[in-house]
Amino acid sequence: MNLGEKIKEIRKEKRLTIADVALKTGLSNGYISNVERNLNSPTIESLRKIVQALSISLVELFQDQQENSRVVRKNERVTIMKANDQSTFYELLSPSGSKEMGAVLVTLKPGAASGTEAHSHKGEEFGFIIKGSLFYEIGNETYDLEEGDSIYYDANIPHYYKNTGEVECISVWVVTPPSFS
Repeated sequence: MNLGEKIKEIRKEKRLTIADVALKTGLSNGYISNVERNLNSPTIESLRKIVQALSISLVELFQDQQENSRVVRKNERVTIMKANDQSTFYELLSPSGSKEMGAVLVTLKPGAASGTEAHSHKGEEFGFIIKGSLFYEIGNETYDLEEGDSIYYDANIPHYYKNTGEVECISVWVVTPPSFS
């Protein structure tokens, strides 16, 4: 099953209309419809809004696409891609059935960001920079993270990140609970 079909299936299971989802997300009816028909590939920011409107997590959205086991093979990772510009990749590193924590590999091309504005969600996050650098904003505090640096914070605080470097940034993130929303 593809992403658009899965979103539509969940929306219908929850007895929501496209208009209901559009109202909850602030996105247009046409945009939601195009996502469901795979005519638009949603940005991570839009996908966060959609899963919140559906009262699910990104992990739950991709649950059928990954076998629930202890091992996630490199070639079997679930990949979430930001729009069609391929500037941001999120790959699930933890099995989709994980209930207490989730891990994701994030690859950001130079200039790529978490969205246009800060976002927040329930839980805590831990990140480790494997390669490159990352500008990070948490509330009113900013951090320039370099290769080998790590960061830990309460995800209820609005946060935003952007690759301001000249090379791609690769990082590993652990989130509890595994919402990625």
